[in-house]
Formats: sequence, structure tokens, C-alpha cells
Amino acid sequence: MGYVNTLQSLVGAFSGDDRARAMANLEQVGLSEKAHVRADSLSGGQQQRVGIARALMQEPKLILADEPVASLDPVLAHSILKYLEQLNKERGITVLCSLHFLDLVHRYATRAIALKDGLVVFEGLPPQIDDAQFKAIYGQEAERVSIV
Repeated sequence: MGYVNTLQSLVGAFSGDDRARAMANLEQVGLSEKAHVRADSLSGGQQQRVGIARALMQEPKLILADEPVASLDPVLAHSILKYLEQLNKERGITVLCSLHFLDLVHRYATRAIALKDGLVVFEGLPPQIDDAQFKAIYGQEAERVSIV
């Protein structure tokens, strides 16, 4: 937590309120039973959810999620994006998410911005990104990969 100094964090000097919030955030992402397990021993999907719970401890207005599902299987990818979607809807947290799978953009995004070589090449609603628009963004040789 940004307001706890390094020494306090090493000896676990957290207030009861901090512990309660941490447990509530772990509960939110379905990991309350893993509260006393080292994060590096968790699966990839569980580690992503721990990252979300950690971010929630800062009470953010905005979460930047850079390829949060890149190394996850399709089931876990949907699970992580559902948690981010839920935080947006229930807590009003804006989620800015970098995704490369168009299926996920269509399913979870409310707005899409596509960049190519550092320039904006598309800005609009996800359903507006059809196959022709996809090729304009990624190049004519690009083929869509589905993550169902």
C-alpha cells in the first residue's frame, strides 16, 4: 500500500481496517481462501486476480490493465475480464485495457481505440470493428484469432 512504509510492510504492521479491506478485495475477486498463500505459488489466473485486489487497495478511480489476459487460457481470460467489468459497473472504476483479441474487445469493451505505429487508426464502438476494419488496423495479411 502506498501509504505504508517499507519497514511496516515487511513486519506486517497493518491496521485492522487495512486487513478487512484486503479480505473484502480478495473476496471480490474470488480468492479469500488464498489470503495466507504466497502470491508466487498461485496459478497465473489467480496471480492476475491478486493484482486486481492489490490495485483495489489503493481505491483507484482508474485501472490500467496492460494485456491482463495475454498468458491465460480462454476460460481464465474471460474470468479476469469479467472481474474488471464488474469493478467498472459496481464501483464505477474506469478500466483502460490493452487487448489484442478482437473477440474480447467485442465482448467486454464499451469503447475501442486502435493504435498502429503509435497513431490512432480507429476510435469508436467495438461493433464497428468488422473484418475490413481489423485488416486496416493490423494489415491485410492479418487473420483474426478467436478466443472463445
